Amino acid sequence: MSKSVHFIAIGGSAMHNLAIALHKKGYIVTGSDDEIFDPAKTNLAKYGLLPETIGWNSDRIHSGIDEIILGMHARADNPELIKAQEIGLKIYSYPEYLYEQSKTKTRVVIGGSHGKTTITAMILHVLAKMKMDCDYMVGAKLDGFEIMVKLTEEAKIMVIEGDEYLTSPIDRRPKFHLYMPHIAIISGIAWDHINVFPTFENYVDQFRQFINLIDKNGTLAYSSDDPILLKLAQETQTPKHVIGYDIPQHEIDDNGITYLIHNQKKYPLKVFGKHNLSNINGAGEVCQALSISKEDFLTAISDFPGASNRLELIAENESTKVFKDFAHSPSKLKATTLAVKEQFKNHKLVAAMELHTFSSLNSEFLQQYAGAMDSPDVAIVYFNPHTIEHKKLPPITTDQVKQAFQREDILVFTDSEKLKEYLLKLNYEKSNLLLMSSGNFDGVNLKEFGSIICKSSI
Repeated sequence: MSKSVHFIAIGGSAMHNLAIALHKKGYIVTGSDDEIFDPAKTNLAKYGLLPETIGWNSDRIHSGIDEIILGMHARADNPELIKAQEIGLKIYSYPEYLYEQSKTKTRVVIGGSHGKTTITAMILHVLAKMKMDCDYMVGAKLDGFEIMVKLTEEAKIMVIEGDEYLTSPIDRRPKFHLYMPHIAIISGIAWDHINVFPTFENYVDQFRQFINLIDKNGTLAYSSDDPILLKLAQETQTPKHVIGYDIPQHEIDDNGITYLIHNQKKYPLKVFGKHNLSNINGAGEVCQALSISKEDFLTAISDFPGASNRLELIAENESTKVFKDFAHSPSKLKATTLAVKEQFKNHKLVAAMELHTFSSLNSEFLQQYAGAMDSPDVAIVYFNPHTIEHKKLPPITTDQVKQAFQREDILVFTDSEKLKEYLLKLNYEKSNLLLMSSGNFDGVNLKEFGSIICKSSI
């Protein structure tokens, strides 16, 4: 008889993908939520998993359910959760359930404040090219992969993007503390989630604990360019194999193509930027720990197209390229803007970023952005005061933002229509535009906007 699983808060990005993965595995899946938006709504409907009614209903919870999976969006006083607790049902958080599904597999966990999705995508790309079957969980929709979670009985490897955010409303541990990896990678540490980790030291300690949870005969690959991470790696006594990686030998030709160089052979890449090169080296260490040779890895990674929303080329003409990127934290802004500037040395760079996350809109954390937008020729910051109100944060001013970034000529907008008008008026002859946000500048279709920019600048 098939196992019956009920999702409390099924509409989340990760949760609805897990629900679909279990449905494809043959489980009986039900779920509930108080709001479900696209793409979750369409995806759940496609598989017959969309709840008939929106909202919580304790009548959905009964003794015939084998397991409950609790999403972060639910609260501790959720009526379905309370009913499940009262009748003694087994309740799992999302990461706990992934661990349960991968107990018999070799678990590969990708951690770090930045680059997790890209490194995970690189590893999955290479494993697919090498025809090595694996289960996975990745934090974004990847080209060539229908859903963000795959679970099977057959696969011997599970690749997991290891988020450091909290596990569930009733479990305050970071998600990546629950996966118990055999092979782990940490791409770097840059303070984030200040609503949960109020000090940098507290945040760093989460990664220290993660390292200590790696299998004693396992492998840790880490970015040796990060001094904090280097210190953590040097002090650990846990995994048997500890491997530092940095930026590999490479060159950029006149057409903006990057080549990796190994044993005097050149391997062309579709991606660029020092952060991507470092990510490739990290992904290579993981793949070698999975018995893939360096040469096979480099051959396979050559046609990796990049992860969606990570330095994604969304429009271009002969003189101009428009990129979008998920970058929003100080370290990501620095890396992404520098990557585009260095790759296209003869082009002017116009860069616009949106302050959208809880941390970035916090007046205290805002000071971390000093120098984060120094690379572009034209630097623009956007934020919406209504977003700040919605997050119940104290208001910030345009002057505070200017002072935080410590760049005299930085432009600050609080109206997305005025930002669009400004960007459309610029001359893009031999210029590139980079749009960075974990949101969408309050409803702007970035691909359409990029196409308009490129058509108007011909």
